[in-house]
Amino acid sequence: MSAIPMPVQPGADILTAYPLVEQMFSRHGCTRVDADDVEAFLARPGHALLVFTEDPMRFKETLDLAVIVPQLQRALPGRFVVGVLLPEAARQVQRRYGFHRWPALVMLKDGLYVGVIDGLRNWDEYIEQMQALLGAAPTRPPTVGIPVRGPGAASSCAT
Repeated sequence: MSAIPMPVQPGADILTAYPLVEQMFSRHGCTRVDADDVEAFLARPGHALLVFTEDPMRFKETLDLAVIVPQLQRALPGRFVVGVLLPEAARQVQRRYGFHRWPALVMLKDGLYVGVIDGLRNWDEYIEQMQALLGAAPTRPPTVGIPVRGPGAASSCAT
């Protein structure tokens, strides 16, 4: 393995510039998920954990998550499959799940949203939240906060 030139330039290819992220695929069996194939990944039955990465130069916590996710796989063996969205795909798909802090883990069951763990947590919190998500029923993902009203619904805006 060759040395990585430092500092890494913004916008560098995350897989070649950051071995921890690349190892999620080569050593830990995670699946790379792109915006175009997220539906196919989520079509499988059972629990799926989507890992939303961001550029480690902007969000250094992304590298922490590259270590934490394989540990979660070991702590909860066989309970979920892991799909990793690299930064460009993660930004496109993020709107669908409405979280606000990066990086994030989104748990789904049978392709339906269960919940999110965004930002970093203490290890005990990860285990507690992951167990809660694995036991929870699917729900509607959070929205951007704009109420949708049907025809004839009263409006709170003055005319």
